[in-house]
Amino acid sequence: MKSTILSAILSVFLLWAQAQEMNVASFNIRMKTNSDTGNLWDDRKVALTNLVKYHEFEIFGIQEGFYAQVQDMKQQLPGFNYVGVGRDDGKQEGEHSAIFYNEKRFTVIKSGTFWLSATDTEKPNKGWDAVLPRICTWGVFKDKESGKQFIFMNTHFDHVGVAARRESAKLILAKAKEFAKDLPLILTGDFNVDENNEAYFTLAKSGIVQDVHDLAQIVYEPNSTFNGWGKSLSPKGRIDHIFITKPFKVRKYGILTDTYLDKFPSDHFPVVAELTW
Repeated sequence: MKSTILSAILSVFLLWAQAQEMNVASFNIRMKTNSDTGNLWDDRKVALTNLVKYHEFEIFGIQEGFYAQVQDMKQQLPGFNYVGVGRDDGKQEGEHSAIFYNEKRFTVIKSGTFWLSATDTEKPNKGWDAVLPRICTWGVFKDKESGKQFIFMNTHFDHVGVAARRESAKLILAKAKEFAKDLPLILTGDFNVDENNEAYFTLAKSGIVQDVHDLAQIVYEPNSTFNGWGKSLSPKGRIDHIFITKPFKVRKYGILTDTYLDKFPSDHFPVVAELTW
């Protein structure tokens, strides 16, 4: 009898130990520009990175991060590093779709960036009907706590090109398979479409990835993910998304509406999910 009880306790303990939690997020940080009077990067970068610290992001994708901003974030987030390059030259120029990760928790196995294009994914160019060059940064990470590996991908879809958004979604799913075979996938980004758009359905109804919003046990969705510095808030509307594959499960999903001195850290709110696997 005692041995049976001990075995049951041990089984429960092992299941608990194997269930790893992970805080992932997507955050369009808004590019550094002098046109954002009252919301300049140098005035909000500390508030933005303090938000990351307080909510304990462990791995997250950013959009609209130019090189100086990425370096500022790295300085403000001790213990974090990032992967990713600029979309204009494959080095430092232009927007980065960087992936930041906590080095105490994760190790990078391999990483890279590809361009969202039907003609050349290896160097800067515009794909389909896109107005701008668009990229996806990816990394295969190892969780030091469990030893498990997964692929994390982060992107920013074109704001105009309808075909570009649809085809970019297909390309990313194909690339995930190419880079990581059957590893679990986390995909974050500013997709520039809400949950009622064809490009969104290309992902959400692919049978490959699922929207964490729809899987979460707890959903905190006070308003839209785009705020336009407080001028474009709406009751609904998610253009920033997180998608996952199995075996990840979702405990919580939230749109974080933190402000400072009645100002916004970015013109987008970060979206965050607590995953277990």
